[in-house]
Amino acid sequence: MENHEYSVGLDIGTTKIVAIVGRRNTHGKIEVLGVGTAKSLGVHKGIVNNISQTIQSIKAAVAQAQSSSGVPIQKVTVGIAGKHIRSLQHSDYIMRENPDQYITDDDIEKLKDQVKQLVMLPGEEIIHVLPQEYKVDSQGEIQEPVGMHGTRLEANFHVVVGQMGSIRNIARCVREAGLEMEALTLEPLASSEAVLTKEEKEAGVAIVDIGGGTTDIAIFKDNIIRHTCVIPYGGGIITDDIKEGCSIIEKHAEKLKVNFGSAVPELEKDTTFVTIPGLHGRPDKEISLKTLAQIVNARVEEILEMVNTELKAYGAFEQKKKLIAGIVLTGGGSNLRHLRQLANYTTGFDSRIGFANEYVTNDKSQHLKGPEYATAIGLLMESLKIRDKKNAPEKVELKAEDKNPQKTEIPTEQNVLQEVVDKEELVAQAVEKRQHKLTIGQKIMESVKKFFEEVE
Repeated sequence: MENHEYSVGLDIGTTKIVAIVGRRNTHGKIEVLGVGTAKSLGVHKGIVNNISQTIQSIKAAVAQAQSSSGVPIQKVTVGIAGKHIRSLQHSDYIMRENPDQYITDDDIEKLKDQVKQLVMLPGEEIIHVLPQEYKVDSQGEIQEPVGMHGTRLEANFHVVVGQMGSIRNIARCVREAGLEMEALTLEPLASSEAVLTKEEKEAGVAIVDIGGGTTDIAIFKDNIIRHTCVIPYGGGIITDDIKEGCSIIEKHAEKLKVNFGSAVPELEKDTTFVTIPGLHGRPDKEISLKTLAQIVNARVEEILEMVNTELKAYGAFEQKKKLIAGIVLTGGGSNLRHLRQLANYTTGFDSRIGFANEYVTNDKSQHLKGPEYATAIGLLMESLKIRDKKNAPEKVELKAEDKNPQKTEIPTEQNVLQEVVDKEELVAQAVEKRQHKLTIGQKIMESVKKFFEEVE
């Protein structure tokens, strides 16, 4: 299989690392060729804190993906998150040198490159420059300016910024794992590609991706990205609370959360218990599911209150900015029972669980249906878009070259005759002009001669 036929998404998460290999079929859907997962050992709250362990985890996930897909993996599109991520709004413009020519993608790229030169805080680097709305001369609220005429091209941008050290640590881990980083994408943007519909983005929606170490948020309205942020809490801190509250080891705490955890204690019975095996001959421990739900509820409510704060910061409760499509919960943490009901109550918005299998055609075992694969599939989709964009200009240029020779290299008999007639007309005009000039000169000479005769 040729390298350009498939792409790879690499999700470097806090709890696990996922590599997904896939390609686009004839119907535009994604065909997954292979999946590899490995326990993430060197990442804490979305940030690499152990280079060697992260490299080993990446190698393990990629090796499994290569084995299951049967193709070599060289380039990957990688996700980034972490509490160091922040976003800002910025407006900028360029004055076009040739306003008579229509606006092209090159003009937009030039404007984006100008924004990328913004001076950030020490140690920060721009990750994304995302156009929101354009303005050409005096005309505003333009979604797609390509093909229009104008002198001044202006746009509002959503700029995503991260710590330079964290970005370079990820790049180093990918490079030393024997891979080439094709692109670096903010994880909530990748997740939104996988689970949101165009209608939801138009109506107004917030995607809340609850991962192991972070909760990532992206808000869309009118098909435009409006707000992004990363909350440094995720499913891992819920597991830690269960471990401390129930005095059990982390492995048992994780199993309790996944199999019996609930976000609403009122829906659990006081008389229902689950037994945890004791350590090294110690007696088994019984834990009430209601007590477990109370521990889970306290932390989940805290996370959802932080989500609510971000929604208020955007202005989601204003009539003009209202999120008609509500909230889409995704990520491994969204598997928690009754989370959707608690999100509805806490935020006041209707919510649903976002699954990424809508764009995948060959997931017969429903292995990729879980929301924990949303980011990885979104990264794969982003990688496929990058490949499509790179291949598109070459096809256009070939078509243009095919068409032009037919018009210029093989002139018709009618064109030849017309060219001869045009030349004859030009010659006749030149002769007439010359004769006209001579006639005027002769008239002047006659007038001068007559003047001197009268003087004499």
